[in-house]
Amino acid sequence: MRILLVEDDAQVAAVIKTALTGGGFIIKHVRDGNTAWFQGEIENYAAAILDLGLPELDGLTVLRRWRAAQIIMPVLILSARGDWRERVEGIDAGADDYLPKPFRVEELLARVRALVRRAAGQATALLVNGAVTIDTRRMTVSVNDVPVHVSPQEYRLISYLMQNAGRVISQLELTEHLYAQDFERDSNAVEVLVGRVRRKLGNHFIQTRRGFGYVVE
Repeated sequence: MRILLVEDDAQVAAVIKTALTGGGFIIKHVRDGNTAWFQGEIENYAAAILDLGLPELDGLTVLRRWRAAQIIMPVLILSARGDWRERVEGIDAGADDYLPKPFRVEELLARVRALVRRAAGQATALLVNGAVTIDTRRMTVSVNDVPVHVSPQEYRLISYLMQNAGRVISQLELTEHLYAQDFERDSNAVEVLVGRVRRKLGNHFIQTRRGFGYVVE
């Protein structure tokens, strides 16, 4: 799943990117408010991490513009300022969560996972579909309670389809959420990945909708 990270501090951004990548997310990092506003309007992200003190356009203005444009992706605000009035202002502007700096990356990762879960209508870290269970906190997959080894890309595919169960996902959308933009991949990379997952979890786990994409019922 793709996360939009809006942070102008290169050191802080590097720490966050490392943590989220290790947590199974694909990161798009931008450093200023104008680029963030543009990215949020033209691209689809599972969530955004938004710093408030940004060059060109401040974080609260970016958030208000997103919400005015009916962009509903979950937003976690980061800020070095700890004033409670600012937190209230951020929540009122449409933020879903607020984390003051400095913070523990473990807490940040947990909050992002929770935002993504809630946006998908999931209450816990465990997602269950028939015999298949994934633990989004530990990034593990099991079938009938038997652990199944999966690669990071296979886990991302399973997780994204299960968090969007019942919705047909196009190859283009899967490509956006499974691969970094600079990752070299074959045109049939998603098909190959789906085939590998089916061999591990069962041929009927992922359904193909010809001309439309893939779905986990």
